[in-house]
Amino acid sequence: MTEVQRALRRASKVIPAADARMLLAHALGVTPARLLTAGPLHGHQIDAFDDLVRARVGGTPAQYLTGRAPFRTVEVAVGPGVFIPRPETEVMTGWAIEVLRGRAGEQTVVELCAGSGAISLAICTELPGHVQYAVELSAAAVEYADVNLAGTGVILLQGDLADALPELDGTVDLVIANPPYVPLESYDGIPAEVREHEPELALFSGLDGLDVMRVLTRTARRLLRPGGWVCAEHAELQHRSAPELFVADGGFDQVRDRCDYNDRPRFVTARRRTTVAGLPL
Repeated sequence: MTEVQRALRRASKVIPAADARMLLAHALGVTPARLLTAGPLHGHQIDAFDDLVRARVGGTPAQYLTGRAPFRTVEVAVGPGVFIPRPETEVMTGWAIEVLRGRAGEQTVVELCAGSGAISLAICTELPGHVQYAVELSAAAVEYADVNLAGTGVILLQGDLADALPELDGTVDLVIANPPYVPLESYDGIPAEVREHEPELALFSGLDGLDVMRVLTRTARRLLRPGGWVCAEHAELQHRSAPELFVADGGFDQVRDRCDYNDRPRFVTARRRTTVAGLPL
């Protein structure tokens, strides 16, 4: 057994194995894929790894300790004050990319509740050539998004989604969002490391978790052109209540709920109506 394998086995007794690999790779200055080919560990590397493991045992997210988080084909800078992108959101992002791929010409894309900008970065990396905007309320999160989206051409704006981008009303092809959606009544059920480290603004949204989703529904209706699409992530328990907001709004059709990697309800998609009472918009 190599030194790397011994270090990983020791750490995996107290933290998740995936976190142990991420932290050891960070301590060695290599990618996790290159861990098994890494040479002998030096004393300062072992000390650094042990410090990271202790911090992780104390509840600090591994991504905050490394300052990086993977998302689809990209990696973003993260840290205290910004929400850590989750693998579940990758499926919704992939759905959006396929919608854009199926359309001819340059499309206009708006990400609301952008956080670190991971979704926008993934889209422009995997499918460049579109006009993209990212809107985020938190000043702390915008600092990370600014770093992550630098040089991409994505237009980053700090502001409230409720009145974002009025100059684009009726012209946007795709609105995508991972809004806060945890119900306040579920506060105690959220893991302590999430509650204590990640920003509440990115997590909680009223008693039923849908306060921001209600605003998002109205903003998407305002921004989208007829036939444009919106997709928005939600909690598993909101698989009926989240789509019902888009149905009740009256400005959308083809409302459908969709699942994540684990086949759990995770995001709603809806199309901006092209007609009302048989008349074109």
